[in-house]
Amino acid sequence: MIDWRFIRPDSIFVWNNRKVRERLYHYYNVMKDNIPAKYLIVKRFPVDFSEEMDDCELWDLHSKKHKEFEKYYKDIVNDGLFYHSLPIPKKSFLDLKIFLIKKVVEKCSLCEWRCGVNRYKGEKGVCRLDANVRVSSAFLHMGEEAPLVPSGTIFFTGCSFKCVFCQNWDISSDPLNGVVVSPRELAEIAKKLYYEGAKNINYVGGNPDQQLHVIVESLRYMDVNIPLLWNSNMYMTEKVLEVLLDLIDIWLPDFKYGNNECALRYSRVPRYFDVVSRNHSIICKGNNSVIIRHLVLPMHIECCSKPVLKWIADNCSNALVNIMDQYRPEYLVLKYPDKYSQISHRVPKEELDEIYRYADKLKIVWRPIS
Repeated sequence: MIDWRFIRPDSIFVWNNRKVRERLYHYYNVMKDNIPAKYLIVKRFPVDFSEEMDDCELWDLHSKKHKEFEKYYKDIVNDGLFYHSLPIPKKSFLDLKIFLIKKVVEKCSLCEWRCGVNRYKGEKGVCRLDANVRVSSAFLHMGEEAPLVPSGTIFFTGCSFKCVFCQNWDISSDPLNGVVVSPRELAEIAKKLYYEGAKNINYVGGNPDQQLHVIVESLRYMDVNIPLLWNSNMYMTEKVLEVLLDLIDIWLPDFKYGNNECALRYSRVPRYFDVVSRNHSIICKGNNSVIIRHLVLPMHIECCSKPVLKWIADNCSNALVNIMDQYRPEYLVLKYPDKYSQISHRVPKEELDEIYRYADKLKIVWRPIS
């Protein structure tokens, strides 16, 4: 259990900030057990489907039920119904999601690389993962954004990006760094974190998108009211994002680059800005709780930081933003400083100050959580 003497004071006082409470309204109320986490209702929302239906029929059904679920969930919240009073049906919306995601992994298009490999047959794409999911570590994280602490972080191996400055390179670049877990075992890890005092279950990595088939199925074996947090590079496909929208209570997306060229050079990923801005637009709609992370890179103020913050101000004004100042040369940048000379040093204070002033000018809410 948590020794509350060592909890960061700002993780308590941050909730006195009106703007934080407004933007994280849903997350806060799930965390305080005032309303049920979305996944608890998804698994109680009946859906009649046959595994003999073709892919188009199944996805059309999912889209239809996604729209119906929004109203179903709102009605339950507004009526103050206790989720345990709702029976778990023979076939649920969760079952449909599990079935669809498994089919996606058979010809993998979890992310926009769309490798098309059958991971269940041991084939591997860009992320270098087969269908096995490995957990590198799981613990109560005290260093996340103030509203999230203590965060029940579950670190998965493998990633769809190849960031030359990756600070978690040991688990992101080595898909075998970790212990294989089944859906039931993953649920047990999450429940253990909940009973230890976690405010949320934080799926991270590496990157969690590539582990979605096991994460979604693990929810069959969970029944505790805790917010689910998606800590992602946001390079997933639109169908995958649609599956997640009904399950996730708070989003912690990463938005690194303000253009495609820098992303290709430093993370070796194509069409970055096109894909990631599209996905951010989707999660910022409605009443979703969103904290966007932007890691400031040295000498990337004009090409990346300012365009990203401007885009957020124009398209995700309801989000909180963590302007991250902790960049340090790691991994390949540390190994080949001449090759990556532009980012082979820490961010100068004057560059950070310029970004902070720019964020204030755009009226972005970043100070309470940074």
